[in-house]
Amino acid sequence: MTSRRDFLKGAVVAGASGSRLAGGAPGLIESQRSGRWSSPATWAGGSVPQPGARAHVAAGHRVAFDVVSKAPFRAVFLSGTLSFAADRDTCLDTGLIRIGGGLMEDGANMTGHEPSSAALEAGTSSRPIPRQHSVLIRLSYIDGMDRDSCPALVCCGGRMDLHGAPLSRTWAKLGAPAMRGATEVRLAELVEGWRAGDRVIVTATARAKRGDRFPDSVRDYPRTEERTIAAINEQVLLLDSRLDFDHIADGPYRGEVANLSRNVIVESANPLGERGHGMYHMHSSGSISYTEFRHLGKEGKLGRYNLHFHQVRDTMRGSSVVGASFWDSNNRWLTLHDTDYMVVRDCVGYRSTGHGFFLEDGTEAYNALDRNLAVQACRGKPLPKQTLSFDKNEGAGFWWANSLNSFTENVAVECDQYGFRFEMVKTRDSDPVRTVRQPDGSYRSVDVRELPFIRFENNEAHCQRVHACNLGGLDSDLKGGVAGVGPDGHHPFVIRGMRVWDSHWAFHPRSPSVMVDGMDIYKSDYGVWRPIYLRHAYRNLTMKEVHSLFAENLFEHPGDKPFEPEFPYPLDPVDDFPPLTVITQVERDGAGRLLVRGTTCDGGVVRRVTVNSTEAKAVRPNFLEWEILLKAREAPDGRITAFAEDAAGNRERQLHVRRVTPHGVG
Repeated sequence: MTSRRDFLKGAVVAGASGSRLAGGAPGLIESQRSGRWSSPATWAGGSVPQPGARAHVAAGHRVAFDVVSKAPFRAVFLSGTLSFAADRDTCLDTGLIRIGGGLMEDGANMTGHEPSSAALEAGTSSRPIPRQHSVLIRLSYIDGMDRDSCPALVCCGGRMDLHGAPLSRTWAKLGAPAMRGATEVRLAELVEGWRAGDRVIVTATARAKRGDRFPDSVRDYPRTEERTIAAINEQVLLLDSRLDFDHIADGPYRGEVANLSRNVIVESANPLGERGHGMYHMHSSGSISYTEFRHLGKEGKLGRYNLHFHQVRDTMRGSSVVGASFWDSNNRWLTLHDTDYMVVRDCVGYRSTGHGFFLEDGTEAYNALDRNLAVQACRGKPLPKQTLSFDKNEGAGFWWANSLNSFTENVAVECDQYGFRFEMVKTRDSDPVRTVRQPDGSYRSVDVRELPFIRFENNEAHCQRVHACNLGGLDSDLKGGVAGVGPDGHHPFVIRGMRVWDSHWAFHPRSPSVMVDGMDIYKSDYGVWRPIYLRHAYRNLTMKEVHSLFAENLFEHPGDKPFEPEFPYPLDPVDDFPPLTVITQVERDGAGRLLVRGTTCDGGVVRRVTVNSTEAKAVRPNFLEWEILLKAREAPDGRITAFAEDAAGNRERQLHVRRVTPHGVG
């Protein structure tokens, strides 16, 4: 059994005496000009902020943070820009960083935010912090602060950009079996940016048993192993110690190796004490790439998650979270709440209390979750005053209550209750009728149980203690579910290329109108468990070494079992929904040209993506990633407009527009 203290071994933890200061907020030290943090000339009165101080970067000033904190500041307020130096290692230790939103010692303040010029920069998307240097943001609890909201990193209508050195892949499949006692691990592909000293995990490839039964939580007997890279030789990693378990690589059934280390880091200074959390509010901007979030999240506290996009709706369209690692979180990894058009790609989540990648209340739509790895989302408890009271927070790698989003090439491993979970239950205090954005940009109240996926393709779940993929089914007490409400026969849930292996219940479909086009279930206890066949159609469903192939519900009317030669009958799918497009990055080169990158998602085939009247080039199939190089004359006013069309003739109505100025991208 891995103890809490053993799990934190190797983490940087501040002593309690260095994290606590006497109560009473000291006076504010304000910048008087742009300059270096370490320069007295930058600050009014000619004194550099000392530990315990409250520092304020005033509007119009740009201050370069160029020091290593020896003890925490009380708070850092930004009305101007604080930019971490890229030519040295830096560390900012503080009880609060507040980007915009005034000078309040509040790490939540969830209302009333307006756009501002305040900014925090640890690199930019085009100029990340170079690999030889690091940025460390440490969140320390300070006596007298509100424990419910601090310590915190919170963006209140300003801009927060955190960009570490990129990795070609943040996780990869095993290229060969890695057996017990081995110190070498071969990857299935060459990865760039991984280094000796990086912390990695090798994921479970078998469910853990204690005697003849499975443990109540994967925390009790995990098969995923943490190691440090001692050396790298092309696709082979030499680990710092021998593996304790076998990790298979058998055809398509392979474990993963994920890198948790980044050179831009946000952490709680004292993980065994009061933890910090991170949050973006409405009208904020900025993106995150290749940043490490560790030991964050306030356990049992609503809204105080590891990283939280709180009710930003479409005000942050163009922002993304790419290549981040989230590990040892006491409250989720990444939460999207009342948020649309967010791109979450190539992220690694490892060990959370409660659900990991979490779409909070059923209002979230048009988000793209692509190629993320979720490992050990563990059992938690329902949070006080949560919007959806039925959610028991039992630990899902991916959890959502509104399916009008895109899930592609994600993998869930060794989670306590679910790999992938769609859940929306009508109760006395939880209404499935939610306000959801429409393709024309308007908002309408709809029963979100009736909304299909934008796309659900090539996702995988393995070594799941209970459910691999639960689509609107019963909870662990066999109560609840979608109560027979789901999409119509023209707009079904479409699941393509799903793979499930070594799990208990592989697929639990209780929603009406489900079309499975390719599902591989291997070495599981149940294949399709207690389905209700109300407008279901299956094709290319294979099950091998499965104890019970179909476990129909015997106390309800399951409907007619799908007959593959009639596929897609009884469904009659129609593609009348437009694609969704997000411009994720714009870079200007030395010749004044603009390199524009983005992502497009659609339920069918994307015919073209057009940027300023020119067609973009697909970087990944179906324009899941695309790019284009615009000449200066193709964007004379700095305005960039992107939209997509699909093969069915649907054209995106809510075009994405970004504007390039001499100071950046809006």
